[in-house]
Amino acid sequence: MQDKAKAPDRRNKSGRQLAGQRTWYLMSSHGTVFFYVATHPGCTIKEMTEALFLTRRTIWGLVGDLRKAGMVEVRKSGRRHHYSANPDSQVHHPVFGGRTVREVIEELVQQGWQLLGEPRR
Repeated sequence: MQDKAKAPDRRNKSGRQLAGQRTWYLMSSHGTVFFYVATHPGCTIKEMTEALFLTRRTIWGLVGDLRKAGMVEVRKSGRRHHYSANPDSQVHHPVFGGRTVREVIEELVQQGWQLLGEPRR
């Protein structure tokens, strides 16, 4: 039986997939921005737009929603705004029952250690 060759990854120069290719993501745009900020504390809107391939206007809207929810905090330095995540904010989804981001991540980490057969840390 002949091995099927893997189809080439067809993306444009900005890294976005070309038309005709179906794509989906595990997280919403809000979640993606939140976790980007969490892993890049002190980042700016410009850095987010470049890394996430979203427009400045889209990032502003998402960050605004996250700020209103208390999930992202802003620090002003001159004319620049630097963003950081608030791990003690509530996850905004009914399945998490009002738990904080920190609690959900801690639970995921512990489950990961169990899957690996490692003792809890």
